[in-house]
Amino acid sequence: MAGGPSNLGKIQCTRRAQGSAAVLAIGTANPVNHVSQEEFPDYYFYVTKSEHLTDHKDTFKTICGAIGTENRFFQYTEEQLNSYPDFLLQRTLPSLEVRLDIVASAAPQLAASAAKKAIAKWGRPATDITHLVVSTNSDASAPGIDVHLVSLLGLRLNICRTMLQLNGCFTGSSALRLAKDLAENNRGARVLVVCVELSIAGFCGPDDHLDTLIIHALFGDGAGAVIVGADTMHPVEQPMFEMVSASQTIIPGTQHVLGVKMGSYGVGGKVSTELYKLVADNIEPCLSEAFGPLDMGAQWNDLFWAVHPGARGILDGIDKKLQLEPTKLAASRSVLRNFGNMFSATIIFVLDQLRRRIEEEGERAEWGVMLGFGPGFTIETMVLHATGALNKN
Repeated sequence: MAGGPSNLGKIQCTRRAQGSAAVLAIGTANPVNHVSQEEFPDYYFYVTKSEHLTDHKDTFKTICGAIGTENRFFQYTEEQLNSYPDFLLQRTLPSLEVRLDIVASAAPQLAASAAKKAIAKWGRPATDITHLVVSTNSDASAPGIDVHLVSLLGLRLNICRTMLQLNGCFTGSSALRLAKDLAENNRGARVLVVCVELSIAGFCGPDDHLDTLIIHALFGDGAGAVIVGADTMHPVEQPMFEMVSASQTIIPGTQHVLGVKMGSYGVGGKVSTELYKLVADNIEPCLSEAFGPLDMGAQWNDLFWAVHPGARGILDGIDKKLQLEPTKLAASRSVLRNFGNMFSATIIFVLDQLRRRIEEEGERAEWGVMLGFGPGFTIETMVLHATGALNKN
């Protein structure tokens, strides 16, 4: 085509947004069923018909007490679990198809609940959303949750969809990083990020593997949604956090520390206690690399913090290594205490809690950081900037 190549640079320029991507709205949702962490060991061994395993139960009580969680939500009920007794008792029994059927039925509804809240807070019609990014460690089917959300939310049929599956806890941070890139490279784009997790995908009775007990002591169910966009349309849109930069780092030789795997028995994984020291030892180089180009000269206590709270030991290690003030990780600790670890959805709950702290409790920090941790071992880092609109609310 005559003149085409010479206009390519101009076309690319006009397609890109002029400003940085920002978080425009947040929504979260949990199932109605919940169990306190104090009651959970008795509940877990009762519903899995494992009360005779007293040594395992004592170990499980110790782990549950060390996690830092007081309450967790679950999609499944005792009645539902009793409908499938075989796959609960032995992890080696084939159960993946049954688990995926349960997730396929329940996950879109929970995801839609969080997304509807975000869209309502955003203030624009759902048909204005141009991109959809869905993250889950609970499902591996196509068409999947993303397609269901199109109809449940009334999204446009030509929306650009991306699914992130089975990537571990840091996928919420990865999904937000992807949303940042989509928003900044497509002028006018509005990206809906939805993370939804249901632990029924890997729920089973206790066995001789310590990882099984650790995982069941940690994880609960939830969904989080975020709308991301650049070049904010005032006064309808009210940006909360500008997404300044994002990066991802793999720590060499740590593949054995954390993992997620889907097999015939469902979703399984491993969580090593080495994780606590790994985070503490590697967090500062990642932060220095992220903030170095900004030439801010800020101290770590000058920032606000949105950290994925995998377990209390991770947060304690970061506190100690960076010598943070007691309130700096309050948003992460609050989410861990009240909801547990919800895989990819957890970081969205932390962002929402941080928003409340800034709006209601007067958190004064202007610059901050979001951190996610996942298999690899991987650290996701995003530099955030609290907007004037957020501080004025």
